Amino acid sequence: MLAPVLAPGGRPSHAYLFHGPGGAGKRSAARAVASELLATGSPQPEDARARVVSGAHPDLTWVTPSGAHEILVADIDAPVVAASSRTPFESSRRVFVIERVDELGEEAANRMLKTLEEPAPYVHLILLTERLAEVLPTIRSRCQLVRFDASSAEDLAGQIEALGVSRATAIACTRLALGDGARARELASQEGAALREAAERFARAAVAGDVSARDLCSQLIATIRRRGEVTRAELEGRAAAELELYPRKERKRIETEWTDRIKRVRRRVETSALDLALQLVALWFTDLMCLSWGAEDLVRHCDRCSQLAADLGGAPLQLRAAVELVEETRARFALNVTEELACEALAYRLEHVLAQ
Repeated sequence: MLAPVLAPGGRPSHAYLFHGPGGAGKRSAARAVASELLATGSPQPEDARARVVSGAHPDLTWVTPSGAHEILVADIDAPVVAASSRTPFESSRRVFVIERVDELGEEAANRMLKTLEEPAPYVHLILLTERLAEVLPTIRSRCQLVRFDASSAEDLAGQIEALGVSRATAIACTRLALGDGARARELASQEGAALREAAERFARAAVAGDVSARDLCSQLIATIRRRGEVTRAELEGRAAAELELYPRKERKRIETEWTDRIKRVRRRVETSALDLALQLVALWFTDLMCLSWGAEDLVRHCDRCSQLAADLGGAPLQLRAAVELVEETRARFALNVTEELACEALAYRLEHVLAQ
C-alpha cells in the first residue's frame, strides 16, 4: 500500500496531497500509508498497524476541521505545528493526516508553511482534499500529489444497492451525488432519504407556485436540525465517557473544550446537510429541463419520474434561472448568513421566477 506513493529512490515523501472525489478511498489509503510508516522498525508491526486502524497510535494525529467553513488556527497550531517539533512517542516517525485541506484559511496556512518547508526528518504529512483547485498554491506546491479517481457509476450503484436499497434508488443516489461516493452513501441512508423528501417538497412547491415560504422553509430547516441533534447527542456521549478518565480538577477545562467542539461540529454537519439539500433542489429543476428537452437519459432523480412528469410545464429558461438562484444561495452560506432567512428569500424568489 505504501509503494504507490513512494518518492523517487524508494523513500517516503515528507508531504502527500491525496486529491479526488468523495468516496474515492483517500481516507482509507491515508490510514493504510500511516500504518506502514508507523509499523516500519516497530518490534510489533502488526500491533502498530492495528492501533493506527483503531486511531489509538500515539504517533498518528488525525485532524478534522472544526470550523463551519474552514480549518481554524487552533486545529493546526498545537496538534500539528507544535507537535511536529516533538520526537515520536514510540515509532521512528510521526504522521499527521489533515482532512479538507482546501479549507485552510490564510492564517492557518501560514502556520503550516514552515512545517511543510522544513519538517523534522521523522515527520510525514498526508493532506486530503476533494477540491484540488481550491488548495492554496503555497500548500499544493510543497506536496507530492496523489490522484484518486471515482468508481464508475455502475460500480458505485452496485455498492449503494448492497446497502439495502432498491436498484432504482441506488442509481438515483449515484447520479444525484455527482460522482461523490460518500454523498451517494449518505443519500441512501435513512437520514439521506429524509433530506431528499424535504428537498423535493421544497422544489415541487416552488414549481407549483403555492409556496408558503415560512412553513416550507421551516420543514426543510427542521430536517437539517434533526441531523444536528443526532450529532450533538453522539458527541455528548463521547464527551461524558472521556470526562470520566480525567481527575476532577481538570474536568471543567475538558468539559469547556468539548462544549465548544460540539457546537462547531454540529454547525458543520447542519451546514453540509443544508448545502446538499439545496443541491438536490437545483438538480430537480435541472431534471425538469432535461425532460422538457426530451433528454430522459440525463435525469438524475430517476426514481422520481412520475413526480417529475407531474411538474412539467415550466420553460427551460425559467428553470435555468431557478437553478442559478439556488446556486447563489448555496454560495452565500460561506458568508455565515442566517439559514432560515436565506431559504425564505430563496423560496419567494423561486416562486416569482417560475411564475413568469
